[in-house]
Amino acid sequence: MENNTDTGFDIQAYMTKGVERVVQDAVRATFRNPRESAFMLKFAAASKKASKKRRVSEMAGEHIPPFLIASITSECNLHCAGCYSRCNEATTDDEPVDQLTTDEWADVFDEAEEIGVSFILLAGGEPLLRRDVIDIAGKKPNILFPIFTNGTYIDDEYFSLFDKCRNLVPVLSIEGKKTTTDERRGDGIYDILIKNMNIFSKNNLIFGVSVTVTTENLREVTSDSFLEELVTKNCKAVIFVEFVPTTGDSPELAIGDAERDYIKSRISTLRETHTEMVFVSFPGDEKSSGGCVAAGRGFFHINSHGGAEPCPFSPYSDVNVKDTSLREAIRSPLFKALNEGGVLKDDHKGGCVLFEKRDQVEALLQM
Repeated sequence: MENNTDTGFDIQAYMTKGVERVVQDAVRATFRNPRESAFMLKFAAASKKASKKRRVSEMAGEHIPPFLIASITSECNLHCAGCYSRCNEATTDDEPVDQLTTDEWADVFDEAEEIGVSFILLAGGEPLLRRDVIDIAGKKPNILFPIFTNGTYIDDEYFSLFDKCRNLVPVLSIEGKKTTTDERRGDGIYDILIKNMNIFSKNNLIFGVSVTVTTENLREVTSDSFLEELVTKNCKAVIFVEFVPTTGDSPELAIGDAERDYIKSRISTLRETHTEMVFVSFPGDEKSSGGCVAAGRGFFHINSHGGAEPCPFSPYSDVNVKDTSLREAIRSPLFKALNEGGVLKDDHKGGCVLFEKRDQVEALLQM
């Protein structure tokens, strides 16, 4: 897979630098928590080894991304407004069928560690409904597993598991303060999230939050008052995810260049004023980072049925990990076409290029 040397952009160096910054920020953020800090220092060492594996592969002409997104179930108990997973019909109310088994996910995690993947983001649906998969993830301490959860299934057993397995980091989905969160996620969800945050804080357990950023809540979720409340709960990471209008019926909620520049500037300030937290934006300004890092450049997505997709917002697949290895999935014809055809680096309005150019992606899939 190409490394963009023709444009002077080195994707391997770019992703390695990004991983190192996230790991360093995580070590710093957990400095006052002895158990968490001890784990993060061990993980930092494992991350360096994984980076070396990826560098060796790169020199041999094989690009391995440091991140993987795994949607481990299509089942969810909530109906959040504008949910990309429901809009793409990846999450439904039907009984899940033909999803990857526990053993199949274990094989995915084993190979991911073998080839040098450092982070596997667990998503869904609601990932905590797959306690079997969460359990096997906890047994892979060399990989950090952020778990993107709506928070409603966290119980005493999960709190105990998070305490035992420090590589499992719950990331609670929140949309701002109470009114904003409940409007999108349902009445009472905000109170459940705050209750769980208080338990995490009381037991010195690390957690983060994920915020879907729209034109309506942008100022609220980047405000001092919202972030200070998270600080009081000992939240250690804030991930800003840009809203993608996957149905095309709410484009006014998608942020533009001006809002994206504001987030970038705001995060820069927050990293200086809140060193106890990690701040990340996704997809961020692709135009200034060599293009989209999906389709195996920086990460790719495995859906609950095993299909390897460019990213969750681009649900197209031509290979399945039930039938092939992760290595082969990264070299899939679709991923290769997206990389070599320049789609990932094409000029676009900003935000998610693959969603904006979905007709082009669908055409590649038919070739």
